[in-house]
Amino acid sequence: MSDKPSRWCVLMPCSHAESWAVPQNCLAEIVTLHAVDAHPPPEISWRGQIVPVLDFGRRDGSRWYEKQRQSGLIAIFRGLRGEGCDYWGVAIRGHGLTIRDVATQALEDAPEDTLAHASAAFRMDGRLYQVPDLAQLQRELAASLAVA
Repeated sequence: MSDKPSRWCVLMPCSHAESWAVPQNCLAEIVTLHAVDAHPPPEISWRGQIVPVLDFGRRDGSRWYEKQRQSGLIAIFRGLRGEGCDYWGVAIRGHGLTIRDVATQALEDAPEDTLAHASAAFRMDGRLYQVPDLAQLQRELAASLAVA
């Protein structure tokens, strides 16, 4: 048994080239949407609120929806108070959505692969994961909504 504290993370594909590792408690819900288009909508109505949706895979053609089920997934994040939006979403694209206790896994730090909107990157089981800077993303999204 490990003496490391548990660190449950949701591992979610956002595009062909980008997968995120986010703490489970940052997510409000993963929503299944009826989809007939290859791309998610720019916003969704969720629990009586309009939630803006970021899509990191639109340009690379990674699959957002399941044709047979005619549905796609959106991860809803809890926003920080006073940062422009209470909730915001990210389109989940591709396969590999899972939850794992990363404290018990062998991780290899990969700072050279950290993207501009991430605070860290690591490799696990041969796959690269980004730890997104959720506060920065929320601020940028809120700023873009204020301009629109």
